[in-house]
Parts: sequence; C-alpha cells; structure tokens
Amino acid sequence: MLVYPHINPIALQLGPLAIHWYGLMYLAGFMTFLWLGKKRIVQLNQPKFNAKLLDDLLFYGVFGVILGGRLGEVLFYNPGFYFSHPAKILAVWEGGMSFHGGFLGVLVAMGWFAYKQNIGWLQLMDFIAPLVPPGLAFGRLGNFINGELWGRPTDVPWGMVFQHVDNLPRHPSQLYECALEGIALFILLWWFSQKLRPVGAVSGLFLIGYGSFRFIGEFTRNPDDGIFGYMTFGISMGQWLSLPMVVIGIAMMIYSHRRTT
Repeated sequence: MLVYPHINPIALQLGPLAIHWYGLMYLAGFMTFLWLGKKRIVQLNQPKFNAKLLDDLLFYGVFGVILGGRLGEVLFYNPGFYFSHPAKILAVWEGGMSFHGGFLGVLVAMGWFAYKQNIGWLQLMDFIAPLVPPGLAFGRLGNFINGELWGRPTDVPWGMVFQHVDNLPRHPSQLYECALEGIALFILLWWFSQKLRPVGAVSGLFLIGYGSFRFIGEFTRNPDDGIFGYMTFGISMGQWLSLPMVVIGIAMMIYSHRRTT
C-alpha cells in the first residue's frame, strides 16, 4: 500500500505571487505542443503549415482550452458548487478543468481559425491531433499533484491512500489516465500520422482512442462530487461524454476512407 505524498500545489512563492504546479503543467503541455508541432510541419511539408501558423494555433488553442475546460467543469460536473460560489469559477489554478469542455472549446476556436486562414477544418484538426496527448498527460500529473480526481477503493498492491479523503487504499487513477490518455494515445497517433492518411482519419482515431481510454480509465476513478457523478446504469458522466466521441470517430474513419476509394 502506498500513501499519497502530499505535494505542495505551489511550486514557487514570490511574495504575493504564487506559481502553482497545475499552471506549470499546462505551460509544459503548451510548450510540448510547439515542439512537436515544428516536427509535424517538417513531416507534412505543406506550405500552409508553418511556424507562424503554429504560434497562432497555440494562441487560439489556449483560449479554447481554458474557457471551454472551465465552463465544462462548471456545467457538466459541479454546477451546484460553482453556482453557490461564483467567485471560484475563475480560480483555475485550484484545478477543475473538464477535458470534454476544453475539447468543445478547441473545436470552436479551431473552426474560427480555419475559416480565417482558409484551411479545411478537418485538415487542421488532423494536424493538431497528435500534438494534444502530451498536454493531457501533463494535465493528469497536475491532477495528481493537486490530490484531486482520486480513484475508487481497491485492494491492488499499489493502492494509494489519499489521507485528505479517507484511509482507504484507492486507485491512483490520475496516473492511469496519464499513461492511457497521454502516453499511449500519443504513441498511437504519432505512429498513425507518420504516413499520409485520408483527411479526417487522424482526427477520427483521436476520438476513438481518447474516448476508449477515458471510458476504461473511468472504471477506476471516483465519480466527481457534482450532481452528475453517477449517471444511469452505473456509467459516470465522463463515460457518457466519451461514448459519442468513439461513435463519431468510427464514423469519421469510415467516411474518410470511403471518400478516397
């Protein structure tokens, strides 16, 4: 049995300025996006994709992730708490970002960006899909450092006691999701995108991969405290939101390949 190490969520204190690990994880994800994006530009060798476009992509993406992620957390998972404590909605440094909300925010931001740049939306999404999973991995590490989104009780040897919750050994589900949604998904997408694929295929695989990995990981994760913790049939909100991703991803893969035959 392991014990959660109680990591200080503040990485550095400079007078009244506190730099949180959670924020640094997001920064690491954005920097990794730029680093991998430059490699992807060389890989694709297409005039439309260049360093200037990559910088602009990051700007729009950051806006979509933060705004959509926070709104998703508020509306999907814990509306009762945030509507009772509206000032907490802005406290993003305390954690609490919904992937599905951030994903929708990025879709909207990328749609607007694609329109302004006269680039096909699916073509743009295929470009960025392999760049996203490392940021998801860093985000899950941020969840672990914050001691949030802990797992369900378990008797596995590596069960971890989160003493600020109770004295039960629990799955370190944040680390599971880091490995699945972050590392495994990145390896899968990076490998798949090495060859020229039909437009929409890489995005489709992202939806299938993330939705499947998230659905599996949720079986070990304790449901969120909001009114939508458990839904019908014992399926959590995260799993219900992931199912359409898998279905849409499969449809995209089929459509993209049929369109090229």
